[in-house]
Amino acid sequence: QTVSQPLTVAFMLELLQPEKGDRILDIGSGSGWQTALLAKIVGQDGFVYAIERIRELKEFGQRNVGKYGFKNVEFVCGDSSKGLGDKAPFDRIIAAAAGEEIQPEWKKQLKIGGRLAAPVGNAIRLLIKTGEDKFKKKEYPGFAFVPLIKEK
Repeated sequence: QTVSQPLTVAFMLELLQPEKGDRILDIGSGSGWQTALLAKIVGQDGFVYAIERIRELKEFGQRNVGKYGFKNVEFVCGDSSKGLGDKAPFDRIIAAAAGEEIQPEWKKQLKIGGRLAAPVGNAIRLLIKTGEDKFKKKEYPGFAFVPLIKEK
């Protein structure tokens, strides 16, 4: 596992446009660095759900973020390709691992008006949900990410 380059994280956060009070799903939370940034941005009225499939990495991220006393973060170990349906809907969803397409479950878990930023292949794709099954899509090529791994 790797940490996304700081410039890449900054670019994705700029696309995501998180705001105070948002409920955010951070997919592939890893070390917790991006999770901590999101927790700071959304503030006490917001909440960040961080999902990581590797238990040791989830615990590492949880310890890292725990050092800063955030009360608005919950770490979950599980198949991140499924999102977190029981915590949905989300204002924003961000992913750190590349799939061939955006996972259908993520799209369902996004609120109308919500934004989803995720790697697809070697590009970052931004989806803005405009209706129940309608999205505006923008793509930004030229990036490299670890692959999204689904549980079997």
